[in-house]
Amino acid sequence: MFQIILPLALLFIIVLVKKIPKIGGDIRVALIVAAITSAILSGLTPLETLLGFIDGIDRLSWVIMLSIFGSLYAESQVKIGAMDTTLNSFRAVFGKSPRGLIVAIFLTLILAGSLLGDAIASATVIGFLVINSLTELKLKPEQIGMIILLGASIGSIMPPITQGVFLSASLVGIDPSPVINLAYITVSIGAILAILESFRFVRGKMMPQELIPTESIFQILRERWKTLIPLIVLIAIVLTNTIFKYNIFTEIKFLAFVLDPLKEIPIIKGITFPVVLAIIVAIFVSFLFPSVWKQSKGVLKGGFGKVSQTVQIQLSAGIMVGVFYASGLIDKVALMAEGLSESFVKLGGALSIVVVGMMTGSQTTAQSVNVTFLGPILEKLNVDPTLIALGASHIAAAGQNMPPVGLTAFVICGLIGGILNTKVDPIKVMVLALPNSLYFLGVGLAAWFIVF
Repeated sequence: MFQIILPLALLFIIVLVKKIPKIGGDIRVALIVAAITSAILSGLTPLETLLGFIDGIDRLSWVIMLSIFGSLYAESQVKIGAMDTTLNSFRAVFGKSPRGLIVAIFLTLILAGSLLGDAIASATVIGFLVINSLTELKLKPEQIGMIILLGASIGSIMPPITQGVFLSASLVGIDPSPVINLAYITVSIGAILAILESFRFVRGKMMPQELIPTESIFQILRERWKTLIPLIVLIAIVLTNTIFKYNIFTEIKFLAFVLDPLKEIPIIKGITFPVVLAIIVAIFVSFLFPSVWKQSKGVLKGGFGKVSQTVQIQLSAGIMVGVFYASGLIDKVALMAEGLSESFVKLGGALSIVVVGMMTGSQTTAQSVNVTFLGPILEKLNVDPTLIALGASHIAAAGQNMPPVGLTAFVICGLIGGILNTKVDPIKVMVLALPNSLYFLGVGLAAWFIVF
């Protein structure tokens, strides 16, 4: 019991007690301290501990590679102007009324979040483009924040590039493809609900003349279609694999010959996951554009810089996960849970994910801390592994946006406040987003409780 309680107690203390000098509130330190404490208490040798580190990072290698290359791809698309083209195209189709403008903004945020794989990146890239337009509709800063928060957050869990689902599937130890297929449906419903909920902000309002698009979508695409080439390549590769089950990286012999040896190398094999490879191809295509390769240093610096914190957390989480498996801690917790009722385990597990997500503002931390233990326990309760991963990703997505702390909300409020020169309350933004967060929580619980 002590071997289980002490590492987790230290983890939560460091994360939640921010007054601890130098390390208080640092998630990375908390994860590594929990790992090292578990290794010492379990009597692991230095070699066994090191092998645990490697094994844990290897388990999360898909997610780590997705973060790195997704961020580089995001930077390249900013240089090309792909997101600007996308927003203007959606506005040309939908943006002739206040509700239509909200639809266009949501679709752009969701597409950006899905393809970039990160809520903060999506909110930052698209936020600059839409804040002034929403202000002209006389929306309050917190209402603008809620639209950007939900659009970006929903996009970050929307397939095909969905860090939350990739992480949950990695922690459960399954192929994420079946989870992604279900997530297309559940996340799309969440997106529709968010759009409908936001319509109340513009009830009875007229569209300012200057916001009505003057160009048709055909005119926009005729002039700027080249900016969408990398995006089209990415979508084509992903959808060809998803819909037609044709994976170019295995079907084309040369690519398979090059990639097959990499699949045997721990950690590096994360590159070989189809979605990651599709992003890499899109990055190469992007570098054919002068606007990208002439600023290649800026693309690399910006891409790595923006994802540095995220990857450090993922590496730390991998270290903790690997040591917990090597020390037998996962099995011990699973055995302890055998005497508990199914409902208690599921509800308690969901509550723990939500609380960690609320307090840290991070679905990565919420899943790494909890799903590592919950996965094996729920499997012993005969919950389908696909539904375990689906539920965990949705519950974590709900928790990270709930008050009082949500990193994405604070970033968005800072962005809005800077542009509008006003103070924006992040708690109000998260409260406005709460109904949607409860939807994702409900989906997650349903996945765990409903037996198909």
